Amino acid sequence: ASSSPRRAELLAQIGISFCVKAAGIPEVRRHNEPPEDYVCRLATEKATAVAESPLPVLAADTTVVLNDEMLEKPLSKEDGKRMLSCLQGRSHKVLTAVSVKCGSRQETELAKAIVMFREVDETEIAYYCDTGEPLDKAGAYGIQGIGGVFVRGMFGEPRTGAGPPLVETNQLLQRFGVDVWRNRVAPTGSTP
Repeated sequence: ASSSPRRAELLAQIGISFCVKAAGIPEVRRHNEPPEDYVCRLATEKATAVAESPLPVLAADTTVVLNDEMLEKPLSKEDGKRMLSCLQGRSHKVLTAVSVKCGSRQETELAKAIVMFREVDETEIAYYCDTGEPLDKAGAYGIQGIGGVFVRGMFGEPRTGAGPPLVETNQLLQRFGVDVWRNRVAPTGSTP
């Protein structure tokens, strides 16, 4: 339930056959909604929005949390620069919820990671923002892209900030009868 190329690449990487159906759910935080509840709600709503067939639907949502502030996708290049300036030299949380819905049954898992940013100067932040990569990423950076050069370390599931966390995704799919080992498709070299 996502049009994210990163999520599609990760599913293709582990050999899962899938089709893409964007959910189109507005990503708006409710008043005083904790970040963990927010990502779980969005992942659940996304899966529900496109669940029309007897096949399992997989959805995910990610946010970055610095202290108590949620850093969603930046609204502009300047907003991205602000976020990256706040993150530099500090640790923050990345939360990704994964939800699977099949028929009337739905389960959601939450993955958490702590990411440590190195010190980054304003020139480097400006160059990075000029690439356009930060504009569709929570926290204004992509750990799987060139933004990974800012990451000094990470504790938690490595894919938490890059798409569906593979451990939680695999566990959910198994509980819904999808065996990633027996249902693998040969990689074609292109994103489905």
